[in-house]
Amino acid sequence: MNILVCVKRVPATGARIVLTEDERDIETRNLGFTISPHEECAVEEAVRLVEKHGGASTILTLGTELAEEQLRDGLAVGMDNAILLQTDGDEWDAMAIAAAIVDAVKVQHDAGNNFDLLLFGNEAADSGDYQVGVRVAHALDLPCVTGIKGVEIEGGQALARREGPGGWELYEVSLPAVFTVKEGINLPRYPSLPGRLKAKKKPVERVTPQHNGGGLQKVRLKNPPEQQSEVRVLGEGAQAAARTAIQIVDILEELKLV
Repeated sequence: MNILVCVKRVPATGARIVLTEDERDIETRNLGFTISPHEECAVEEAVRLVEKHGGASTILTLGTELAEEQLRDGLAVGMDNAILLQTDGDEWDAMAIAAAIVDAVKVQHDAGNNFDLLLFGNEAADSGDYQVGVRVAHALDLPCVTGIKGVEIEGGQALARREGPGGWELYEVSLPAVFTVKEGINLPRYPSLPGRLKAKKKPVERVTPQHNGGGLQKVRLKNPPEQQSEVRVLGEGAQAAARTAIQIVDILEELKLV
């Protein structure tokens, strides 16, 4: 079993996003970075499958040299190999990213490293793209199941499980195949101290991908309006308890909740 997991370096989930003055990039000086929660689950699933069936797992990302941090995190929880498609920081849209991954997979194939399973997060935490995994599958002419929350491997077949309205959808496909993983398929492990020490010593293969252009061009970024909240003090002290209860009922009626 040879598995490739593709991840993306994104701002830490829940961080406050501040734009640069020209509104074309995110101000990163005070930001932490991670990989998308869906991709954390994809990494964990790859580690579990290799532990069960044997083989090797590879984690891949496209980005600047800083993205090596996310590759090391994957190595620390049990991934065997890492590939960095190193860029100079220019914008790559989903079409260009997928093309670069396809080229990297073909290079690995020519070197005798054939992947049985390609795992992606269902969508990126920052841009919300649902495209990369599907585009890669199409370009490589591989079966693809999106949004899975379970996978079992037996022989040359994979059984993928996806949650649907009122039940589960089951897909039996031949390997090699592409799956996009949703959060909830597993509970990702935390990297241990020995795992982090081992990850520091593992080599990261660096490849300079060719930017073949994409279908989109970034004009500017725009933060969504912040959600406003209102706090109303209804009373102070024990003597206000009875009056406060009446006011709460009035507010619930005002909000049409009762």
